[in-house]
Amino acid sequence: MWARLVAVLLALFVVLFVPGVGFGREVAPIPEIAVAELPAEARETLQLIGRGGPFPYERDGTVFGNFEKLLPLRERGYYREYTVRTPGLKHRGARRIVAGNAGELYYTDDHYRSFRRVRE
Repeated sequence: MWARLVAVLLALFVVLFVPGVGFGREVAPIPEIAVAELPAEARETLQLIGRGGPFPYERDGTVFGNFEKLLPLRERGYYREYTVRTPGLKHRGARRIVAGNAGELYYTDDHYRSFRRVRE
């Protein structure tokens, strides 16, 4: 009886907490965009990321939580976000580059409503 209860609890844990497993936990395929197709300001941000800064915005390099769950599910702290300057705006605007610890890069121009994986 105890073994069965432990097995059920373990299965429940896996479904609820292991990325990519469970109901509605799979991430839809993410479209791609070539670096050359990005706006010039996004290419500038990529260069800053490659150099390690300095970054123009205080929040650049902070943890991106992926609360929208549009990117592959990873542990907290895996993703970092960087602002892509928008000409004519005095605030950060909606454009970002999100970088994963394994080197993958994502671009959003609508403040995390959609992403495109950056292809070299």
